[in-house]
Amino acid sequence: MRWYWFFIATLGIWRITHLLNAEDGPWDLIFRLRQKAGEGFWGKWLDCFYCLSLWIAVPFTFLCGENWKEQLLLWPALSAGAILLERITHRASKPTPVFYSEETENENVLLRQKKRDL
Repeated sequence: MRWYWFFIATLGIWRITHLLNAEDGPWDLIFRLRQKAGEGFWGKWLDCFYCLSLWIAVPFTFLCGENWKEQLLLWPALSAGAILLERITHRASKPTPVFYSEETENENVLLRQKKRDL
């Protein structure tokens, strides 16, 4: 296998996986597909970039690998390449810092109650 095919396959896997995992697609088709998948097996499958890239890499592996040994090693390598691309390109939004202040207690104040006359 030539190196440029490895890079082209990695880019293709990343693109398809990112489309299915994080984008709405044209006319919101992919968004509707994820909605129909719901919370079941297929919905979880589409939500996990790592899992999805592993399965998207399967057809690319058969196209690029020359024998079964190469295909066996190429399968996780292509998925890992797509995962690395995702990590490089994905900029997780940092959580907004929470600013708060607490009032300090005045320790010199006693709570007193009036005594009732019986």
